[in-house]
Amino acid sequence: MPPRTRAVRSLILASQSPRRVDLLQKAGYVFETIPAEVEEAMDDCLAPPELTCANATLKARHVARKRPAALVLGADTLVYLDGRPLGKPAGMEEAAGMITSLAGRTHQVCTGVALVGEEAGIDRQFHVITDVTFRSLTETQIRDYLTKINPLDKAGGYAAQDHGSIVIEDVAGSWTNVVGLPMDEVANHLSALGILSNAPSDA
Repeated sequence: MPPRTRAVRSLILASQSPRRVDLLQKAGYVFETIPAEVEEAMDDCLAPPELTCANATLKARHVARKRPAALVLGADTLVYLDGRPLGKPAGMEEAAGMITSLAGRTHQVCTGVALVGEEAGIDRQFHVITDVTFRSLTETQIRDYLTKINPLDKAGGYAAQDHGSIVIEDVAGSWTNVVGLPMDEVANHLSALGILSNAPSDA
């Protein structure tokens, strides 16, 4: 029989993303936040699941080395258009260019998630892809939208949860994945590892 893993009782989010923090809190999880100070890979040769899972694992393992008794959750979200990753824009002009390229088209949002518990022998990864269709937008509409959000810390230069209806026409798949963390899948994996939500059940 394979060796049994040790139980984990505490959860750490290896991110300072306010969107991921908010999603986990609203889902009823008790956790600590420790940002992973690592340099993320940006390799166009890697498929979206491979690249996002690699970066998520990099973050989770970095924090897990400091807190080996905990279960560490790392995540990485990228926007892909025609198979090309769109990272965080360096400035407002680049953000406007990204929104312009996405307007009137369907793109993919891929989030890779890693769960690492060093002492418990846990090291698993998964990914979720969501199709997002943007409205056709004029230059004026794009400029107006960018005055309402801070696009510089968001992959693709937009925020689904902040005035997203201005630019988004349709989402096929997980909405929370577009925000930054596919919560249905995260909850299933955490439950299997003994980390349960404090949120009241629907029953």
